[in-house]
Amino acid sequence: MPQSASNQAHEMGDAKVRVPLGPRSYDVVIAGNLLQRAGEYIAPILRKKRVAIVTDENVAKLHLETLHHSLSKQDIEFTTIVLPVGEKTKSLSHFGDLLDQLLAAKITRDECLIAFGGGVIGDITGFAASTLRRGVDFVQIPTTLLSQVDSSVGGKTGINSPHGKNLIGAFYQPKLVLADVSLLDTLPQRDVLAGYAEVVKYGLLGDFLFFEWLEENGHAVVTGDTAARIQAVKVSVKAKADIVAEDEHEQGVRALLNLGHTFGHALEAETGYGSNLVHGEGVAIGMLMAMMLSSKMGHIDGQDCTRVTTHFSHVGMMAQLPAINGLNWCSDTLLSHMYQDKKVDQGKLTFILMKSIGNAFVTQNVEKQDILDVLDQFTNHTNKE
Repeated sequence: MPQSASNQAHEMGDAKVRVPLGPRSYDVVIAGNLLQRAGEYIAPILRKKRVAIVTDENVAKLHLETLHHSLSKQDIEFTTIVLPVGEKTKSLSHFGDLLDQLLAAKITRDECLIAFGGGVIGDITGFAASTLRRGVDFVQIPTTLLSQVDSSVGGKTGINSPHGKNLIGAFYQPKLVLADVSLLDTLPQRDVLAGYAEVVKYGLLGDFLFFEWLEENGHAVVTGDTAARIQAVKVSVKAKADIVAEDEHEQGVRALLNLGHTFGHALEAETGYGSNLVHGEGVAIGMLMAMMLSSKMGHIDGQDCTRVTTHFSHVGMMAQLPAINGLNWCSDTLLSHMYQDKKVDQGKLTFILMKSIGNAFVTQNVEKQDILDVLDQFTNHTNKE
């Protein structure tokens, strides 16, 4: 479980969190203005001073020149592949195109990929690294809050299928993660809030004192305070690193990291993984659904649910299903999406529920009608608006 935020001092400068996985251990470096020094961190881990940068169109326009300059200062050769923006890039067709471009660039086993972008770029690049020539090294430079605290750490890589999210992929660890919180300054506020959902998750699932810290400092995190952002990312990454070290391949405690995701992935599937509902928004609503289900089953006090909802409102996070033109939210349809989730085991859905803020648990002992009742409460509220 993560060290409580109250016991960690604010640090400006390069904070480091070690992900301890034996010979596959690696550092997550967290700081402001880190991209300008990325080459200094990357050069020592390279077997050959040549890399392939995989990024998207938005990140390329804003930050690619800075990364190129940083690598050039260390005499690192590079080739760059720019992919389209958005969740739909995590598809078999784009994955095949990416592999073709990497092979055409003659990337060899002793060279390295750099995933330079948000969760989509990190997931597809990491999966490409796991398969290209049966495995090449890769580095994560996450550019969103969501990817800095979640998807860049722990080695989950993959792409989506029409049957569901992240159903095709592999566990494959990076060699290094560089989380530059200054890059978050160029994000739309919607994306910052979507990432903040994953920050709150770490407080809800295992660290009540961190949740208390977020109640005091969450507004500073989402509005751009550098020290608050370094602290939030550091605590979140430490929490995930501890869990990954204990359960790398999600056979036990790592499932806790899916708090809100069983519901959230169903919401994303119904909206086609598009811009109407981004991943962090789905997770945010999914966590509230999970809390409501926990309350309905008698596990958690309703006051805790109200406290979390109040915090969401305070920082501006999404707490209700959005009204989307042409979409009528339907509980039965959402439930059918949930049964396509990769965490379904012998026909049973896996849920992360809560006994209190900071105390989550994994269960399959959930009645179908209770799930539908929770979905009904959210969908009926939205459809009537």
